[in-house]
Amino acid sequence: MSASPKIAFVGTGANGAGIAADLTRAGLDVTFIEQWPVHVEAMRENGITVVMPDRTENTSVVVKHLYEVAELREAFDIVFILMKAYDTRWACELIKPMVTPDGLVVGLQNGMSLDDIADIVGPERTVGAVIEVASNMWEPGIVNRETPPEHAWFAIGGIHPAVDAARLAPVAAALGHAGTVEISDDIRSSKWGKLIVNAAELVPSAILDLELARAIQVPGMYEFMLQCGSEAARTAVASGSRLRPIFGMTDAALDDPDAFAEQLLDQVLKRFSSPTTRTTSLQDWVKGRRNEVHEINGLVVDEQAKVGGSAPANARVVEIARRIEAGDLERGETNIALLLA
Repeated sequence: MSASPKIAFVGTGANGAGIAADLTRAGLDVTFIEQWPVHVEAMRENGITVVMPDRTENTSVVVKHLYEVAELREAFDIVFILMKAYDTRWACELIKPMVTPDGLVVGLQNGMSLDDIADIVGPERTVGAVIEVASNMWEPGIVNRETPPEHAWFAIGGIHPAVDAARLAPVAAALGHAGTVEISDDIRSSKWGKLIVNAAELVPSAILDLELARAIQVPGMYEFMLQCGSEAARTAVASGSRLRPIFGMTDAALDDPDAFAEQLLDQVLKRFSSPTTRTTSLQDWVKGRRNEVHEINGLVVDEQAKVGGSAPANARVVEIARRIEAGDLERGETNIALLLA
């Protein structure tokens, strides 16, 4: 990999555009690749504007429509994937011809997308990642970022011996312009850590159509979220992963899945949630898109089934989300009765 790697971001919605803007402002060679046509045109005309609690930054960027990937001639050394987890496979197929032989594809996503990435581009070019950034986008070309770089956090790691510290160094250096970066020696377990808290907070709060801070105030909701997280933590261990501290935690209860799940949820509520934070799952529904319930809560259910167990709280989340996405049920606070049934 060259000393000045060529970098692509496939998926430049709220998180993708905000992070890619940080790298661009640092002087790196970054190309945005985006599927929302009006967003592409807005960025071409006006750059990307990132609105943060204490400042607003506008950055001129190089941006391509999806169809323009076929017109590219120079390959990328690092590709960050920030599509929804259910879009991972086709996004990797799209960019695969444009990755250098020793290049790396980094899944900055929720869920356990690293296996899908490895299946397409090869495990020796796959980097798993954990991301903790709160942001949203309601207008093309404008990111509302609640977690600026000084408070954002990432973990990265390979799943193949060929992806060693030396190969990860350029990825960490680039991503370091967008937040704190840790190198994980067991990225699958680290990703389970994020999935545990995602199972607890993302879709459950979206089902109530409430900001995360308001959702946990609904009687019984915090306890239900903990049940979802505890089921996910037990599933991580049962599936062969370890409980690993993330977010820089130093006192994690690594021998107690239930306590660990509670610590993770409390960390997110304290460090990465504001009164206005809508989870990405609720943002998807507000925009009329399906969310990642099957890649998060559904994965917990599926992995538990593989070891002969069950995850009833997560299964309830999946079923209620299915009804909402089918149009059979409206999201709203009254759904607490269904979650606690």
